[in-house]
Amino acid sequence: MTSPQTPIPRHPLDGTTTLSPGPCDVPGSHPLGSEIPICTTEKTTIESHPTAADLPLADEDDLATLTNDIRENGLLQPIVLDRQGRILDGRGRLIACERTGTQPAFVTYEGDIPDIYVLAVNLTRRSLTKGQAAMITVKARSRREREGGSSKEQTARSLGEQLGVALAVMGRASTVLQHAPNLVDPVISGATGLNEAYAIAQENKAKANSAEVQLARLREEDHELANRVIEGDLTLAGAWAERNERVEEDKRQRRVATTLLDELVPPLAQARGTKTFSRYDPTFATGTPITRETIAYAMTALAEMDQVWQERDLP
Repeated sequence: MTSPQTPIPRHPLDGTTTLSPGPCDVPGSHPLGSEIPICTTEKTTIESHPTAADLPLADEDDLATLTNDIRENGLLQPIVLDRQGRILDGRGRLIACERTGTQPAFVTYEGDIPDIYVLAVNLTRRSLTKGQAAMITVKARSRREREGGSSKEQTARSLGEQLGVALAVMGRASTVLQHAPNLVDPVISGATGLNEAYAIAQENKAKANSAEVQLARLREEDHELANRVIEGDLTLAGAWAERNERVEEDKRQRRVATTLLDELVPPLAQARGTKTFSRYDPTFATGTPITRETIAYAMTALAEMDQVWQERDLP
């Protein structure tokens, strides 16, 4: 670690982002020349932002170097918090402050993309491998997508360009996240290399698409077709093609049936209690004339419809 403490940067992705004083309320003079709040507690326990928590802590040698630097020069770079008071940058500095009894200084990041800020200020500064950087980025992106983050900020290409992480490496990390999630944290910590984890993820992906898995799924969805595959009457690919055709035909039939009932039943219900039936004149019929037999069939159909609606608990 050649420079344990460097001046705090503006947000590298947005020149308009500023840092403002944090939640501590005791002002003090900071070496950077600005008045910022300084906490007076000897030991400070602060939650880390999830993306910051993903980053491996500095090893003991780097922490020792940082601790000595703060002991000799004081805290030159304040700890950055988000609006909720969680650490975005400076976990190591906070530990060093506690070890030296130095009062930690805090500033608050006022931007709208704290996870991207964490990555931007750490990926280039920390001694991380390309695999670690890619995995941390992909994990943060996945979390942001689950939380409804902007698609503009979340595309792999845009993140890669903003953070200097190769798209191909992010692609391997994404495969690990999807098909070998148990290896995500080992890759981030450096215990497992990304290429090693990627090879395992590819094996898992292949297994997921294997014939055995496909047959088991077919057995769950259409037992008859699965038996025909087992008996050799159909190939697995042919069975799935037929299964897809059946699904599409079922959708078509349900669509036709729904349209038919929507067209027939509401008008019939609206005719109830009116003079519509008494005014029926067979001479004006444009289709098949209505007979008592037709009415009987219609009554039976409505009774069947009522039974189905009860069984399906439809309104």
